[in-house]
Amino acid sequence: MARLAVNPTRMELRRLKTRLKTATRGHKLLKDKSDEMVRRFMEYIRVNKELREEIEKDVGHALRSFMLARAVCSAEDMEQALAMPKMHITVDAETQNVMGIDVPSLSLSVPKAEDLLPYAFSSAPSDLDAAVIELSTLMQKLLRLAEVEKTCNMLADEIERNRRRVNALENVLIPNLEETIKYILMKLDENERGNITRLMKVKSMMNN
Repeated sequence: MARLAVNPTRMELRRLKTRLKTATRGHKLLKDKSDEMVRRFMEYIRVNKELREEIEKDVGHALRSFMLARAVCSAEDMEQALAMPKMHITVDAETQNVMGIDVPSLSLSVPKAEDLLPYAFSSAPSDLDAAVIELSTLMQKLLRLAEVEKTCNMLADEIERNRRRVNALENVLIPNLEETIKYILMKLDENERGNITRLMKVKSMMNN
């Protein structure tokens, strides 16, 4: 602990006591905020894990459909069928506030299922239809996954910054203020005892 360089006066004592009260309250608020951020962070981590598992499963289903389509359709026919995408999607990017942090909020506009296929039904096997539709439904989940992962990263950074603030208050500022207040009180007591001693000497001299 290091004592602050201040004059040991009553005015300085009042000022430091006010600072200590503010720092102590701020420390509690930051601790509470840190605990809540960690709780929210763990919720996003759980959602992230669930989304990844769902996406991996859906990608597996889509790849199986592509493999089945490839078994009955030549590579040239599949390439020709998929060469000119028909689907047009729109992504709206906004932000939402999570614990004082502006995190991304993404929304996706996807056409109806019958508008997804860029080829005639008679020109490709039904397994290719299934694969294209399955992959199109994945886009919303992938967008949500990107949103959740970015939120996790931003929360993790803020938790670390908040932890450094809490540690600075807990281990530096508050102990230094307490040590300085203790020093000023000791000095004021010494001055008070010195004044009393001088008064007693003056009184003794007057009586003599």
